[in-house]
Amino acid sequence: MNARNPQSDEAALAANSPRVHDFGLLIKAATRLEQRIDTALRRECGIGHTMFEVLIRLGRQPGEEVSQRELADDLTLTSSGITRLIDRMEEAGLVSRVPSPGDRRSVLVEPTDHGHTVFLRAAAVHAQVIERFFIAPVSGEDYGRLTKSLGEINRALRES
Repeated sequence: MNARNPQSDEAALAANSPRVHDFGLLIKAATRLEQRIDTALRRECGIGHTMFEVLIRLGRQPGEEVSQRELADDLTLTSSGITRLIDRMEEAGLVSRVPSPGDRRSVLVEPTDHGHTVFLRAAAVHAQVIERFFIAPVSGEDYGRLTKSLGEINRALRES
């Protein structure tokens, strides 16, 4: 005969709390959306989502010097992780490394012409996936509230 364990009941209450549930929805939606984006980018452009993120960062301000270290920080990668990623991107002809004129210890990363071409195609693919799975399922008014709220959450996390 199984006796009820009060700790198990407490654990079930905690695991089924509305806050745990709501945060789980956010994580599942973000993970599934990223998987859809990654699959579409690989199929249509031959790059993964993380490479796309590098190309986004390199394309934000034309002529801006972006170091490998800044890319690692922006993408929350380790220095060895960004080195391996940039190695693969360089082998694919998407980016090139150049020495920083202002700091001999720093390496700058620049998109190649091929990288620009791939990025523009990838941006179109990304926009299609975002439209279908992130924007279309939500009403316009709710979408505005959602993006405003996500911005507020992001700000709070950066400031703490």
